[in-house]
This record gives sequence, C-alpha cells and structure tokens, in this order.
Amino acid sequence: MAKLSQDDLLAQFEEMTLIELSEFVKAFEEKFDVTAAAPAAVVAAAPGAPGAAAPAEEEKDEFDVILTGAGDKKIQVIKVVRELTSLGLKEAKDLVDGAPKPVLEKVAKDAAEKAAESLKGAGASVEVK
Repeated sequence: MAKLSQDDLLAQFEEMTLIELSEFVKAFEEKFDVTAAAPAAVVAAAPGAPGAAAPAEEEKDEFDVILTGAGDKKIQVIKVVRELTSLGLKEAKDLVDGAPKPVLEKVAKDAAEKAAESLKGAGASVEVK
C-alpha cells in the first residue's frame, strides 16, 4: 500500500460522514491504544502554570450592579433605579431602602459600568461584581 500524504488523508476524511468519522476515531483509538481527547486535555493543562487560572476567572462577561447605599439624594437614586430596571415606584423604593441589594444581575460589562455611573451620578454608592 502506498503511503498517503496528509493532504490525501484529509481529502478522505472530507468525504466521510460524521458517523463514519466517529467510528474511525474509535477504531484508531483501539488500534493504537490512545485517546483522541488526551491531546486537547494536555494542551489545556499546559497553560496551567501558576497564575494561569486567575486570568480565566477575571474574564467575566456577566456582572452584577449592587446598590450599597442611597446617599443623600434618595429620590434621585429611586428615579435612576426605575430607569435601569423598569420597576414600579414602590418596588424601586423598596430596593433602595433595602440596600445593599442588586439592581442589575448578569449584565454585560459596559451596561454594568453605565448603570454604576448613573447611580453614582445620582448620589448612590455602588459595587460592580
């Protein structure tokens, strides 16, 4: 049998269905006593040097805006909370009175920053987590 080049093998794989390719991978793993998932795990573990896990945790895409205090301008803060959340007057007042409470949960970073700026502009103290 002639040796196939990498391009020839890829051309053969392109013609296979996913089921055929899956069966091939299983047969390959059995024949050579390997696991196809192992290289991916090794590659994922390789960057696991000390401190590598910390940046992954810092790259959040969902943030919570937490009202920690209403400040001196409580009415202004209630108005901003109503704008941000579409809550009614009573619900917004209860939220402000019950601080610390989350105003927005699981929002994008830019939305969280804008909300925090609006609340701070109204005189509230805010945390973004």
